[in-house]
Amino acid sequence: MKIAIIGLGRMGSALLRGIISGGLCKPEDIIASDPLLMEEESNHDYYGIRTTQDNELAIRDADLIILAVKPQVFHSLAPSISPGVGDKLIVSIIAGLSIEKLARELDSPWRIIRAMPNTPALINEGITALAAGPAVKAEELEQVKRLFESIGEVVEVEENLLDGVTGLSGSGPAYIYLLVEALADGGVLTGLPRELALQLAAWTVQGAAKMVLETGRHPGELKDMVTSPGGTTIRGLEVLEERGFRSALIAAVKAAAERSRELNKL
Repeated sequence: MKIAIIGLGRMGSALLRGIISGGLCKPEDIIASDPLLMEEESNHDYYGIRTTQDNELAIRDADLIILAVKPQVFHSLAPSISPGVGDKLIVSIIAGLSIEKLARELDSPWRIIRAMPNTPALINEGITALAAGPAVKAEELEQVKRLFESIGEVVEVEENLLDGVTGLSGSGPAYIYLLVEALADGGVLTGLPRELALQLAAWTVQGAAKMVLETGRHPGELKDMVTSPGGTTIRGLEVLEERGFRSALIAAVKAAAERSRELNKL
């Protein structure tokens, strides 16, 4: 399988690294196009793949085209690749843009899979949601699933759920980073050294997340395991409820999902 990656930013680079390190495709069978890349037959900064600034050249011999660009960039990009798309399989990491819109602008016969990964993919700890267009074969979806499994967990969803996925897992790491920073600041306020406070905060978030995933217990039940009657934790939870912590996170996910829907109308 020959792969063309259009856009080699953080997510495109993370996926490329996963594909190469997982032995899913040989470097000589991958070409990447980006305006910031050097024209090289074997770019050693990118695992020895071929790199170019010419989108049309990049997709010419590809079986699979991975679109890893911002939605605002896609509209100026589409005319340069639509003549060469034909019936090639397309994987889009572009937030918000529907399969219908992508098919229309690329003049593609709906052989499109939308993917919504998140930034922990940079350390192979991401989670990606995949939604396939009606012309995608089951074996093609499985092939794409294996590519994204090289950078973390993969789930399959209906396309109408992808805006919600974007608001939750796509944008969610930013909410968690803010949480970690705030927890560390609270620790510093109590007198902890900054480095220690940050270490405690990050490991606490990681450990709590693993408890949810590995025990299968409801987060509310796990919360109650930490919360003794009249103890320190219930006092802290009282403050969080008073300050709207829970409702603020719910509203953040909703707002990000709504923005994802808006992007499809650009």
